[in-house]
Amino acid sequence: MNKRLEQKIRNHTATVGVIGMGYVGLPLAVELGNEGFNVIGIDINKKKVKIVNSGKSDIDDISDKQVAALVKAKKLRCTADCSALKKCDIVPICVPTPLNKTKDPDVSFILSATHEIKKYLHRGQLVILESTTYPGTTEELIKPILERTGLKVGKDFFLAFSPERVDPGNKKFATKNTPRVVGGTTQVCSRLAKLFYGQIISKVIPLSSTQSAEMVKLLENTFRSVNIGLVNEVALMCDKLKINVWEIIDAADTKPFGFMKFYPGPGLGGHCIPIDPHYLSWKLKSLNYYARFIELAGDINAHMPEYVVSRVNRVLNQKGKSISGSDILILGATYKKDIRDLRESPSLDVIRLLEVEGARVKYNDPHAPSIRMNNCVMKSVKLTPQLLKKSDCVIIVTDHSAYDYGWIARHSQLIFDTRNATKNVRNNRKKIFVL
Repeated sequence: MNKRLEQKIRNHTATVGVIGMGYVGLPLAVELGNEGFNVIGIDINKKKVKIVNSGKSDIDDISDKQVAALVKAKKLRCTADCSALKKCDIVPICVPTPLNKTKDPDVSFILSATHEIKKYLHRGQLVILESTTYPGTTEELIKPILERTGLKVGKDFFLAFSPERVDPGNKKFATKNTPRVVGGTTQVCSRLAKLFYGQIISKVIPLSSTQSAEMVKLLENTFRSVNIGLVNEVALMCDKLKINVWEIIDAADTKPFGFMKFYPGPGLGGHCIPIDPHYLSWKLKSLNYYARFIELAGDINAHMPEYVVSRVNRVLNQKGKSISGSDILILGATYKKDIRDLRESPSLDVIRLLEVEGARVKYNDPHAPSIRMNNCVMKSVKLTPQLLKKSDCVIIVTDHSAYDYGWIARHSQLIFDTRNATKNVRNNRKKIFVL
């Protein structure tokens, strides 16, 4: 079985069924299609299916042109019908893994995908979980479900874990040139998964187990969360000490060793850094261990939107104004610059908290024409000199490249900059306040 699959992988004649056509699945599908694999995208969202099959992309890092070329060449098609898995030799699972309200892992999408695979599992098939999850998920949840078919892992079918490393908006590193780690449930599983990813990715690092591969992704994002939490706390300290945190960070960065630069901000966004560390923390709680760094960093980062609003309130008070009844303009709604992803965006929390304080809030974002707030839809307003002049305070939450910060500063009464986007604005410094 493994020799036959190995040959198909080497010849690029294997059919790959990518479950989930989002920020992880679609870029993977495109890279596979570009290398000649036949790719079937599987997604329960029929709107998503229609978009892909029409040769369009709703993902920042993938262009319509890329998708259209593969659809036209019949190397990529999308369906909501999971029976397409019957034809697939390899099945990467790229579904969401959110947290529930109590910050416990929600693996329902993984389980749903696994049960669908079980219906159509056949000999010689390779299943790979890419969704970020806690150590043990592949072995403890997926393997038992698939082995209920009577097929044995490592002999009849193959199972591995390889965490996605997608960074939306990153122009330097994408799927193809970002190294991958893989861990299989057996040595044969690991070897086949390494061979598969090696067809489309420049460097693949095999690990000893699926648990190790699962832990790698959590370490990567926990490292970032903890360091962002540290620098956010330093920003709070610098505010108390009345010194500029951005100056401190840039000066520390001149040291050629022993320091890695992180910047403070209005909070964490996206699907990874605010969420992934809690998967590890949850797992450790089941082993009677409290992950103190993770919990503390999570607490600091989660409260940054509140700090932003408190600083805005203080700045307005210095100008003899109250936050209640003030006109506030938010610049940037997405969670990071130059993308359209709104997931977990701190901007949404800032807007909500400002409205609770009685502010009249509008927002502008060239990448997000509308956002949903409290079951209502807010629409991005046009950025004009009149709007800037009318606003009692302009808050830069996401530092999109499209913004002309000098022009914004010239026309604004007051600016609170959470990203140090105005650092090169020479004039009007008296009305610019930085996080």
